[in-house]
Amino acid sequence: MGLPLVEIATEPDIVSPEHAKESAITLGSLLRDTRKVRRGLGSIRQDLNVSIACGDRVEIKGCQDLDWIPRIIQIEMARQLHMYRLANQLREDANLPPLPPDRNDSEVPTENRVALAASARVLMEFHDISTPLSSCESSMIIDALSNGDASLAVKLPGFSGKLGAKDVDQGGAQLPRLGRELASAAKLAGVAGIFHSDELPAYGISEEDVHSIRASLDLSESDAFAFCVAPEWQATLALESVIHRSRMAYHRIPKEVRNVVIRKGQPEDGTTTALRPLPGGARMYPETDIPMQEVSESRWNHICSNLPLTSEERMKRLSSLDISDNQAESILNGELDDVLLDGIEGELELPAKAWASALLEFGNINKNVLSVAVHLRENGVITREGILPLAESAAHHDTTDLIEWMTSEAHSLGFVPGTINEVEEAVDEILKERLDFVIERGMSAMGPLMGLVMQRLGGSADGKVVSKILREKIDSITKS
Repeated sequence: MGLPLVEIATEPDIVSPEHAKESAITLGSLLRDTRKVRRGLGSIRQDLNVSIACGDRVEIKGCQDLDWIPRIIQIEMARQLHMYRLANQLREDANLPPLPPDRNDSEVPTENRVALAASARVLMEFHDISTPLSSCESSMIIDALSNGDASLAVKLPGFSGKLGAKDVDQGGAQLPRLGRELASAAKLAGVAGIFHSDELPAYGISEEDVHSIRASLDLSESDAFAFCVAPEWQATLALESVIHRSRMAYHRIPKEVRNVVIRKGQPEDGTTTALRPLPGGARMYPETDIPMQEVSESRWNHICSNLPLTSEERMKRLSSLDISDNQAESILNGELDDVLLDGIEGELELPAKAWASALLEFGNINKNVLSVAVHLRENGVITREGILPLAESAAHHDTTDLIEWMTSEAHSLGFVPGTINEVEEAVDEILKERLDFVIERGMSAMGPLMGLVMQRLGGSADGKVVSKILREKIDSITKS
């Protein structure tokens, strides 16, 4: 859509889950320091490439929240280790060569032999189990079968107890299990999921139903099964994926792209699901046709000598100004520090504190117009209450002399500060009317009376002047 995107990739030298989070934070901070990137959730996306020696490279997408990065990586490491151990259990049961702990030590002939053995053990056969399910009490299955859906099952020889159940770790995340990988593969066919024997009886499927299914499939105690209830073409497609993924369990994990499981806009528990195979070097993306652009030494030196200020340098620059720490932090977070300094050091020489307050309060107003309004306010030409309406009005007028125009408008609209005498008269009138209140409350009467005085003056007053005079007169009354 015409928006330039930049992809930044690190070398494979991030050594721990926490290091990955720190790296992501540092990269984000460097990008923000340029003041040339979009900010906010979704504007920057972090993809994690995770691999351990006994596993393989997996690209995880959807890592928007940096605090979740360590958790997501830890869970993926546990998943890869679990699948490696499971592969060796399956190989041992089938008298096949063990899987080396380092993927670089794997041998193609050996893996081809294992693949042939796995295909011979886990056959691509589909079995109708509508009869064993005829007495099932699961409303979901009953409704699906009554709508004409098929109930197909596949045998998984030697997989009993290896598919796993829905156990969770101390952090509440689901522990890795092959059954989840099978369901993830099946869902790519568009089905809601599958049932497998390690998690049954459950979901309205009784122990008797399980025995009936096992008997109809002629399974031994070491065998498992999986079934799907869906339109026949869809159930067949889903179970084909289950067979392929079961055969892959004899090998190292597949290289693939995975998604973080999201619920209500947030990671559910840090677990992931399969999305698609990891693309190889033959992928037909436009960037493969773009020639490399070498950065010359002179250009590199120019870039290095003109780097943008870091956040720390910008904060140090703000700390020398007459503004509060809270103002400095808000100005920096809003990326307004350059505008602040331009106003202070520019032709109008705006006071730091007043200009910072205006930027934070009226940030949506044109900065040039706002600077003139603050300049006039600080020089007693317009009231504080006149800043917003005059600045908003000026933004819609084409004028070459903002100071002259805004001064004229202030007089026309009544945003000119009253004289000291007018303020004192208004204060005296209010204090006379509310004398008992002042005697009772003392200096605590300041707040309520301040509003009454400002209302009496009709906006033509300087709040600082009113506050000063009112405070002095209340102090005089309480001491007398």
